[in-house]
Amino acid sequence: MKKICTFTGAAMGEDPIYAECAYQLGQMIASRQLGLVYGGGKMGLMGRVADGVIEAGGHVTGIIPRFLDSVEIGHAGVTKLHIMDTMHQRKEMMYAESDAFIVLPGGLGTLDETMEIATWRQLGLHQKPIIVLNLNGYWQHLLDQIQHIIDAGFMHHGNVPHLEQADTLDEIADYLDCVANGSMATATVNAVTSG
Repeated sequence: MKKICTFTGAAMGEDPIYAECAYQLGQMIASRQLGLVYGGGKMGLMGRVADGVIEAGGHVTGIIPRFLDSVEIGHAGVTKLHIMDTMHQRKEMMYAESDAFIVLPGGLGTLDETMEIATWRQLGLHQKPIIVLNLNGYWQHLLDQIQHIIDAGFMHHGNVPHLEQADTLDEIADYLDCVANGSMATATVNAVTSG
């Protein structure tokens, strides 16, 4: 495993802990010689993750659609910035370039990316880890909804979790340590749901 993809917002959010966490995650990724793949913008939490990696001397691949380049504003400091024609191309390249996914606080775009990559895993199109960082309970309603979907019979239990949950950066750090050391067998956090 060499590249971690983050899904997160182009806004900072109201609580400064989100921006601090995003930056620290970037530092963690770079310090373990892992690369970052992300949405390419310099705004919001996505920009803070990239800043953390860049300032720690890490490799950053940004992928942004042309029409968003003037809104989210492509991050000029990344190692490589790919400018795509469509959102679909952006997501396809992000998914293909990445070995694991970490979901931080964000809005509808973050939800869209997370649900799509989780659905692809449920359908057997990949087996890459997807970790939801439920910082300060930000994603708790989503996690509860997923459990409700299971309870209502629209998603079944199985042996392989589609999503995993971390509540703190320390849990993410432990996971990244296992990944960086090649100990994928022990690189797990808490299962959210099975499908």
